[in-house]
Amino acid sequence: MAGYTPMMQQYLSVKAEAQDALLFFRLGDFYEMFFDDALTAARELEITLTGREGGQEERIPMCGVPYHSAEGYITRLVDKGYKVAICEQVEDPATAKGVVRREIVRVVTPGTVMETKNLGEGANNFIVGTAETDGRYGFAACDLTTGELYVTSFPASGESVRNELNVYRPAEAVGDAASLRRLSGEAAGAGRSVLCTEREVAGDVFETLRGQFPGERWEDHEPARRLAVARLVAYLGETQKRSLSHLSTVKSYDPKQFMALDAFTRRNLELTETVRDRSRRGSLLWLLDKTRTAMGARLLKRWIDQPLLDAVSIGKRLDAVEALHGSWMQREELRTELREVYDLERLVGRIAYGSANARDLNALRASLERVPAIRAVLGQLDSAPLAELAGAMDDCADIASAIAAAIADEPPVSVREGGLIRPGYDAKLDELHVASRDGKKWIAELERQEREATGIKSLKIGFNKVFGYYLEVTRANLGSLPEGRYERKQTLANAERFVTPELKEKEALILEAEERMVDLEYSLFAELRDRVAAQIPRLQKLAEQVAALDVLQSFAEVSAERRYTRPRLTNGYDLIVRDGRHPVVEAVAEGATFITNDSSLTEDASILLITGPNMAGKSTYMRQVAMISIMAQIGCFVPAKSAELPLIDRIFTRIGAADDLVGGQSTFMVEMKDIQVMTEQATARSLVIIDELGRGTSTDEGMAIAQAVIEYVHDAIGCKALVSTHFHELAHLEQSLAKLRNGCMAVKESADGVTFLRKLVAGAADSSYGIYCAQLAGLPESIVSRAYGLLESTAAATREAAASADSGGGGLTVRERPSAYDAAEPASGAAAPAAQAGPAPAEQAAPGGVVQLAMFAEPVASSHPEKGRKPASAQADRLADKLRKLDVMRMTPLQALEWLNDARNQLMESGDPL
Repeated sequence: MAGYTPMMQQYLSVKAEAQDALLFFRLGDFYEMFFDDALTAARELEITLTGREGGQEERIPMCGVPYHSAEGYITRLVDKGYKVAICEQVEDPATAKGVVRREIVRVVTPGTVMETKNLGEGANNFIVGTAETDGRYGFAACDLTTGELYVTSFPASGESVRNELNVYRPAEAVGDAASLRRLSGEAAGAGRSVLCTEREVAGDVFETLRGQFPGERWEDHEPARRLAVARLVAYLGETQKRSLSHLSTVKSYDPKQFMALDAFTRRNLELTETVRDRSRRGSLLWLLDKTRTAMGARLLKRWIDQPLLDAVSIGKRLDAVEALHGSWMQREELRTELREVYDLERLVGRIAYGSANARDLNALRASLERVPAIRAVLGQLDSAPLAELAGAMDDCADIASAIAAAIADEPPVSVREGGLIRPGYDAKLDELHVASRDGKKWIAELERQEREATGIKSLKIGFNKVFGYYLEVTRANLGSLPEGRYERKQTLANAERFVTPELKEKEALILEAEERMVDLEYSLFAELRDRVAAQIPRLQKLAEQVAALDVLQSFAEVSAERRYTRPRLTNGYDLIVRDGRHPVVEAVAEGATFITNDSSLTEDASILLITGPNMAGKSTYMRQVAMISIMAQIGCFVPAKSAELPLIDRIFTRIGAADDLVGGQSTFMVEMKDIQVMTEQATARSLVIIDELGRGTSTDEGMAIAQAVIEYVHDAIGCKALVSTHFHELAHLEQSLAKLRNGCMAVKESADGVTFLRKLVAGAADSSYGIYCAQLAGLPESIVSRAYGLLESTAAATREAAASADSGGGGLTVRERPSAYDAAEPASGAAAPAAQAGPAPAEQAAPGGVVQLAMFAEPVASSHPEKGRKPASAQADRLADKLRKLDVMRMTPLQALEWLNDARNQLMESGDPL
């Protein structure tokens, strides 16, 4: 640092303490950045890059931002993944000898942002600590704004790490190289960005933990958990450089306490955001969120992310929801009271952090004053869980009273400007208020006296921070001033300013009183804030209780509004739902009637193989079974007439995934990897959902893989499974697999048209109606016509092959283009398949971003005649019926010949003419 000016030497010394951060170095009214930090900040913030002399030949790159608007700039940098170290002047420049002493007072990182207006009220901002030791992975997650701290551990595998990442979605991670490498790899694979910092604990791990959590028995925690928490706490202390007293409790859990939901399942079921645009609307979280508090909204998301596996805990939630569901008036009273409760968790966080102002304390007081009324409402309900909750609520009346006695009703935002403390709270402060008030009265009286003595009616007494109090006289009236009594202080364009000995003397008394008054007010405020901070555990417990109550009333409100019913959870195997509905699809189509479906997955019939046309509702049906299970296990009523449900330990879904272009994997490879995870981790208590199993490869191979997977689920796993497929040939598995049943989405065919009924019925479908669905989806008419022509050509070629193989063979009948298309050809791109059959159903964007026919529109009819000779006998009639159901496009030439030969033999045996 030789050759640099003293100030730049100080800068370089401070910068050495924060090499991985951009240093905001306070110089007067600005935060300045130098060297590479200046180049980076100027580029990222789009501010002017300048230079400064620093004792070297070359000017030092420099840029800066005003201190009063620095927060916005810091937020922008942190959002881009940077750390920002804030260096303040910690010495009064007026009394400093030499360069003013400066220190880093805080390092702002993506995981330690405290300015909650940039985070969103209903969202957490987690930073995690990680450790990998003895084959175990320790994972600690903390939201610094709320004081929440969770810790768990599990076998060190990428899949387990990925599942926890899906729950917390951290902005930052701290740990050793190995554990961070695994975490960052899993995060990148999920398309998430996590800032990773390597850190080790300086000193004894137990000492670090006991210093932060003196009441916790750390000997009972396994080493991976201890190390993960210790690294996290040490890093937070290093960066925040202040008390973290609100981090007082560690919530330890085992992932096996919750239903396991991998990233694909969360995405496919759209639990917290939609697939198409990652928006909240259209997700289960959006549907169930009728919460009234920010902390309730955050807890709701956590409950959805972690469905319970404990029947007793689920039962308590359902009991509470049932009581609230059946008590409309009490529920409305409760919602009214909860609306007046501020974000207790983040208020407590700011109090502990030392950043809470007087308005925050008043918000805390106002919230605490609602608790007695909340308890009174709960007392009116006949519910053991709610009574237990009300009895455990501490209204913290002593804290509310202390704040009410001290803090003014409408204090300023700043805590350094006075006006914080209520009159009558402190005798000394009241004396200073009187001195200031009397002094100002004296000033007003002096102004009146001077006007009378001089005869100058425009004479006035003013004040500014540079000159203090002064008398101001316009130039036109200067001749009226008495000689020698006024001391000129300042000359303006049209006036002169003067002082008198009496005015200066009174000014000293007034300013001293006001300065002492402001200092005393801040001291009294800080003392009160510290007293409240000492009660943080009580406040945090209350916040948890209010948040839980808020989520329960939200479940009750949605259940009452949507006509949901209480599920019956059992320890058995069977899953039986009567008149089930997809909650979100139903909700986004307000006013329409959702077509309900029953579900039955039992020990004797655990696999349902679903066939049927595209757009007929297969995916919606399978999703709704999973959604009903999840809703039940978070403690909510479900969209069904009745539901008997087992506890599901894990849900696997394989629904409509796109190619992994970044990873270089095709749809088929992604599907196979998903299936591989399922075969490894599914148990008899799991629910497996696979949509269009075996697609993405050749028909023969896809069908073979699909059958092999179904057989494995049936024989080796024994779990409940819903499998949809276009391989109608797989329907024969019902004969060989005892627990498999066929089901299909009903289609009504008649001479007048085809109707998709959206209803699941027993049996297998006989056609996929692919070209018909393409027309409904709006494909150009030229494409539709060409497709029907190709279909007819293929069928004709099959007939010729069959005829050459057996000269006595009959002909195949194929589905031809519906006559309605020929009668009235729509314009290219039109979506109406048959104008004379009624309007086409509106297209609807279903959850998952799949555009499908509306689930609620009137069924669409399309003329769809069949051709062929009338058979000569009952045997021929049966063969003709089989022929109508034959899916020619799914048959190989050899299969077609075999079918023809078998049909010929049956006709010959019956004596019918060929």
